[in-house]
Amino acid sequence: REEIERLLATPDPSTPTGLRDLALLHLFYASGLRVSELCNLAVQDVDPHLRIVRVTGKGGKQRLVPVGSQALAVLEQYLVQARPQLVGRSGSRYLFVNRRGQPLTRQGVWQLLRAYGQRAGLRQQLTPHVLRHSFATHLLEGGADLRSVQLLLGHADISTTQVYTHVMRSRLRSAIDQHHPRA
Repeated sequence: REEIERLLATPDPSTPTGLRDLALLHLFYASGLRVSELCNLAVQDVDPHLRIVRVTGKGGKQRLVPVGSQALAVLEQYLVQARPQLVGRSGSRYLFVNRRGQPLTRQGVWQLLRAYGQRAGLRQQLTPHVLRHSFATHLLEGGADLRSVQLLLGHADISTTQVYTHVMRSRLRSAIDQHHPRA
């Protein structure tokens, strides 16, 4: 979690692309979206009043993903201050656009994440899936139930979500080994 905080402190929100990147990182971590889902988001998919994002996932399945207030605040700031400058005359419907007003591509997002991960000094290379994994793991560590995390991630099968519980089990073993007097 400390690494997430360092990551979120890396973009420069005083520039349009920096504010876009900050909003992108916040939304990625706050929602657990797949990179393709994030790239395909349209402005109208964000509902600030209901605090949700409408996502079209694998197989065209739609789901509603709640978004926390911090991510939503940065997203609204991006929509008002930076996105209009980036979109220019292109009139793009996409939420996240490049300097020419074109939608960010999956490869472009991968490059952004890798660069910000390096700048933040993260131990592991930052990828879209690392943020998705952090989202799921932090929810489960915080007490969220597996079924809720499954729905948020858009997994058709709960066994896909159960992968994240293995990470938790290894951490539980480590906690006992390190902190229990009779381990």
